[in-house]
Amino acid sequence: MPLQAKNIYSYQSPEAVQAKERMNELGDKRIPFLFIIDFAMRNPIVLPLDEVRADDILYDFNGISNITGNNTAKKITYTKQPISFEAYEAKFLNVMRNLHEGNTYLLNLTAQTSVDINCSLREIVVGSRSKYRLWYKEKFVCFSPEIFVKIRQGEISSYPMKGTIDAALPDAYNTIMNDEKETAEHITIVDLIRNDLSMVAKEVAVKEFRYIDRIQTSEKELLQVSSRITGSLPDNYFGHLGDILYTLLPAGSVTGAPKKKTVEIILETEGYERGYYTGVAGLFDGENLDSCVLIRFIEKVETGYVFKSGGGITLSSDPMSEYREMIDKVYLPLT
Repeated sequence: MPLQAKNIYSYQSPEAVQAKERMNELGDKRIPFLFIIDFAMRNPIVLPLDEVRADDILYDFNGISNITGNNTAKKITYTKQPISFEAYEAKFLNVMRNLHEGNTYLLNLTAQTSVDINCSLREIVVGSRSKYRLWYKEKFVCFSPEIFVKIRQGEISSYPMKGTIDAALPDAYNTIMNDEKETAEHITIVDLIRNDLSMVAKEVAVKEFRYIDRIQTSEKELLQVSSRITGSLPDNYFGHLGDILYTLLPAGSVTGAPKKKTVEIILETEGYERGYYTGVAGLFDGENLDSCVLIRFIEKVETGYVFKSGGGITLSSDPMSEYREMIDKVYLPLT
């Protein structure tokens, strides 16, 4: 059953309070730690880095990694069976109704695609390439291209990612950069993230607006549009890393705006629990913190495997285009 909307913000749950206090304590003592926080903030994981066991968790955060070896000897294959367009359109139309009623002006709508794969999730994390890779107890694997926040020498930076296109399409770069719907959606998220960062930092500013990342998948190359927003943290920020992170959750790029009401609509519309998908994960190395949004995500379920993906919906969205984008994001970034 979907989560009840009024209970989504679990900042004061015992689990959330314990996780925040643990991160604050470890940060204050400069003890490296790894964290994984689910979308609903009900099942956070915070572990000192020397307690992370490779039998339970494999990670690679921009090169800081406990992953060894590769799977080059085995050819990994997969097939995908997305939900029908009609099923997706029903969810899309509920979002559009809320948009017309003014309840939200940008909502990240996601769905589950069933996938058949010829390997384990552990083999996928070892054999894939991405800025961020995470495997957890054969329950899920994530190979995210999206930064959540970075903290370095008192500066906090966020890199919201909104806008995806097949790089092989004619004039793909200009198409995505000049698309009015994509531009408006990106502006909305940048504004949301700027406001979020202003709750924890001063001198918040957009340093780079709408630049392109190229992402190579097993099927095609994608262009993704991101921006960079920075702010200055107070001098005592090491002892408040947990407070900072939880203030910014859930991530704006995978919810929408206004955030609280939009999350409520997400919960009544999607019809499934996101779990750790669209949560965040990261690593504090004793001085710097690096984290990602948990997207590009495969989860093991009773019936097999599901790949969770989605995209932002605005009043100018076309249901078939959004449906195709959701399916395009179902990929394996294999080496």
